[in-house]
Amino acid sequence: MSLISLPMQATKRIALVAHDNMKANLLEWARYNRGSLSRHHLFATGTTGSLIERELSLPVKRYESGPLGGDQQIGAAIVSREVDFLIFFWDPLEPQPHDPDVKALLRMAVVWNIPMACNRASADFLISSSLLDTPYDRLVPDYRGHQQRPVKV
Repeated sequence: MSLISLPMQATKRIALVAHDNMKANLLEWARYNRGSLSRHHLFATGTTGSLIERELSLPVKRYESGPLGGDQQIGAAIVSREVDFLIFFWDPLEPQPHDPDVKALLRMAVVWNIPMACNRASADFLISSSLLDTPYDRLVPDYRGHQQRPVKV
């Protein structure tokens, strides 16, 4: 499969998501990285976005709460190239009522090859990357062949 290039601007569109047990951890991480985050456009699911707006005084485009469809909305924003970057502090030890939505969100991040961190160490490496504040050409498979395949009905 051939690859196509999808350019990212120097100013990234970063989605921030956290399960309930991880919100304090994400908020602490965001406070520490406020300077870096302030140079980018922020997106978040409902409650997480409210906390970040209130605690960091940064504008955040908020979607619904994750269990109410917010994870799917962020996944759709990735597909429509409205989100470039995903920081998702998810709780691997707590069952989630919307687990299929979480899996779908993570799958979209991989399918569309966006930078993604699912824990603090990975988020630290991504936020401190020299690529964060520069344009970047993200390579993704050319899915046109899949989209134009013959389908039997």
